[in-house]
Amino acid sequence: MDLPIAAKSLGEFWGVRWNRGFNDLAHQYIFDPARRKIGASWATMLAFLASGLVHELVISVPARGGYGLPTLYFLLQGCGLLAERSRLGRRARLRRGLRGRLFALTIAAGPAYWLFHPPFVLRVIVPMLRDIHAL
Repeated sequence: MDLPIAAKSLGEFWGVRWNRGFNDLAHQYIFDPARRKIGASWATMLAFLASGLVHELVISVPARGGYGLPTLYFLLQGCGLLAERSRLGRRARLRRGLRGRLFALTIAAGPAYWLFHPPFVLRVIVPMLRDIHAL
């Protein structure tokens, strides 16, 4: 992580500031090979779909619920990234300045409920916090 709150755009948030290790792996093994076959937009969505499925395994499966919500969250991130890079997104200046920051915050943090859904919070996070005597 590299100060994610400082991201000036959604692309900077996911591409530079958040989980560089996963980003590098997804780029090398999913995005680059797919881009050559299906184009950058579909490759972007495929990489975010893969991220969603990985998060299903580490969030929804242990929580025994909330299935599909992490994948939906990451598909929204991919759509947001494509919107940011679109002609309209460029005209709206979604990749820099206050608009870029607000767009990134809205898309990344707004639907975080889908990623950290109630079954995960109640069945995984709360028991863990109790076990370490933080609650």
